[in-house]
Amino acid sequence: MLKAIHARESLKAAQEKARTVVAELRSRRLTRAAELIEEHIDETLSFYAFPDSHWRKIRTNNPLERIMREIRRQTRVVGAFPDGQPCLNLAAARLRHIAAPHGHQNAT
Repeated sequence: MLKAIHARESLKAAQEKARTVVAELRSRRLTRAAELIEEHIDETLSFYAFPDSHWRKIRTNNPLERIMREIRRQTRVVGAFPDGQPCLNLAAARLRHIAAPHGHQNAT
């Protein structure tokens, strides 16, 4: 249902679809889910403020999922950490590497 909301061609159409989804959830007695959508859907529709050529890239969390997958992969390679700090250092180093401009990466 959430994908159907975010796949609309305009903000107005997405908001209308959100209203129908909320009504459907309420009819199924899923009131908490309906309330969450009602309260927070506008936060997830902010990508409509950008040109539609950018929507595909910014309306998903795929980049974040890729980053998290890479951090998990690297922590598995290391194995066990003596405490949380080395793990945090590894994750921070990976994020610095990703955030650095191409060709100007910090040595970490």
